[in-house]
Amino acid sequence: MDIAAMNVRITIQKNTVATDKIGNRTNTWTDYYSCFATLSDSMGKSNAEDAVAGLIVDTSDISFTVRYCKKAMAVTTTGYRVLWNGEAYNIIKIDHLNMKKHALKFKCEKVRAGYGKYDSYRPDGRCHYARSQ
Repeated sequence: MDIAAMNVRITIQKNTVATDKIGNRTNTWTDYYSCFATLSDSMGKSNAEDAVAGLIVDTSDISFTVRYCKKAMAVTTTGYRVLWNGEAYNIIKIDHLNMKKHALKFKCEKVRAGYGKYDSYRPDGRCHYARSQ
């Protein structure tokens, strides 16, 4: 593992349920862990655009490789996401790299508004399950 190649700072966020003053519950993203990572294109494509339902959409698939630690080991594909360069990425797969406890590789896809793990994503970091009409 080349430590010098870990040159981008990422933040892993955890989905938590917050309760407001009157008891309403909302899902919110809170910062869980921040570290340096190696960035690689996981699809091997030259462009990150596809045609979906007649529209050209950004389908960026990226892999982040981070050093092994207890906090990174606790990350799962459900309930966590990666923030990098102002963009949110859903974690699709976690590769433990032969279980050698040196590094973890997170295969991620870019979150699109209205799609992803949750039905709706808002720029303020909050999400909810029901799509607004």
